[in-house]
Amino acid sequence: MDNNTIFLKVKQRLNKLASNDYDNIECWQVVEAFNKGQVEWCRRNLHGTNIKQEGDEQSKRRIDDLQRLLTSLPLAMTDHQLFYESSALPGDYMEWKRISTQAVNPCCDKPRRMIVYLAEEANVDELLRDKNKQPSYEWGETFCTLIDNKIRIYTDGKFVVANTELYYYRQPLRIQMLNCVDPYTQQTSTVDVPCEFKDDMVEVFIDEAVKIIAGDIESLNQMQRASQSVEQNN
Repeated sequence: MDNNTIFLKVKQRLNKLASNDYDNIECWQVVEAFNKGQVEWCRRNLHGTNIKQEGDEQSKRRIDDLQRLLTSLPLAMTDHQLFYESSALPGDYMEWKRISTQAVNPCCDKPRRMIVYLAEEANVDELLRDKNKQPSYEWGETFCTLIDNKIRIYTDGKFVVANTELYYYRQPLRIQMLNCVDPYTQQTSTVDVPCEFKDDMVEVFIDEAVKIIAGDIESLNQMQRASQSVEQNN
């Protein structure tokens, strides 16, 4: 769906398509609300705080709607003896999915694929002491934590980490409208960037944008209708 259609649909839902009063909606308001609506919808549905209580990959629809944002990235890891630490997470990082890595041990030439569990930083000392949960090359299991926008894969000095790849949900691409002021950079957009999602998802994001703008201009009827439409179409 092109951005001109999005703009018209938003104005139509707000009953401002032919309005000449002070509530006229400018293009930058639609862009800001649409982009904000994308992020809010993704966070809500990844976590499962929707009408169906379905989170990440808990139904075919959640898988289908969110797969567009699921991506992978090879990570360079630095040895700190007790653990291997990655560089900073990518700028478009939104939510953790999993991490894949291999381990190399002096007794074996061939790298071994490891199962890596995401753990709480507060439990690191207990996990390292627990015989059933500490890093183990023999069992092919270890754990990792997130700290300071980096990933730490714990080895306890027992093996070397190699071929690490992060799988994560990225931020949705922000739309831009040609010749419209970008509310984040205050610069006039020289390109037209459409929404990356399929059209049925764009319709949901339009209602998200309408809900946000209607709340800003205190248009309660439009805000309630848009809120109901968003949840009913989840």
